[in-house]
Amino acid sequence: MSAKEKIPPNVASAAPHYNGRESWRIFGIMAEFVEATERLNAIRPAVSIFGSARIKPDHPYYALAERIARLLSDVGFAVISGGGPGIMEATNKGAFFGKSPSVGLNIQLPMEQQSNAYQDVSQSFQHFFARKFMFVKFASAYVVMPGGFGTLDELLEAMTLVQTHKSRQIPIILVHGPFWRGLLDWFADRLVAERMISPEDLNLVQIIDEPDAVVEAIFKHYETRGFMPLPAEHEIMLNL
Repeated sequence: MSAKEKIPPNVASAAPHYNGRESWRIFGIMAEFVEATERLNAIRPAVSIFGSARIKPDHPYYALAERIARLLSDVGFAVISGGGPGIMEATNKGAFFGKSPSVGLNIQLPMEQQSNAYQDVSQSFQHFFARKFMFVKFASAYVVMPGGFGTLDELLEAMTLVQTHKSRQIPIILVHGPFWRGLLDWFADRLVAERMISPEDLNLVQIIDEPDAVVEAIFKHYETRGFMPLPAEHEIMLNL
């Protein structure tokens, strides 16, 4: 029996219909990229902050994220979050009451993600990959608070892009050492030891606990240059 004959007739007959829908879907994706790029171009320099959506306002992580975002906003950084609850809300809240824009990149999900109320700029996405692209494209730094799979996804995406030189090198700051130290130890004990990554790849991230030190580390990274991408970095970002 040939491979073609193994395809059930109902599946084969449905293929042209789905192919047409997939083709038109490309235009929707393009529109999402264009609209978000036009809206966010004016908000740089910016810092993207990530963390758990499950953190409640009375949790110490919430207060820590709010404080960091407020400091960044007051020194001139627009602050970008995922626009939802938890750490995202704390981030937007801190920036909202600061001097620079509070930006929420909201994702449309079937059963969760209500936009928080602390957004000067609110952009909605249907596709995770378009949203992730905007976090990277417009960020001069990543600040990563404790979080779950989504937070780890954003962290590893950023580290991979910088490691492979598909993105410019930016500060990637992990906040709250007790939460992150075990992961970095595992990176060293397993990934480096078994030559899955190079030892210097561990330098892509740094752990900082104090809000003021987070801001200081970002400024230190850029102390000999501006926050905007250099010409060579701009070319890299065009091929992100």
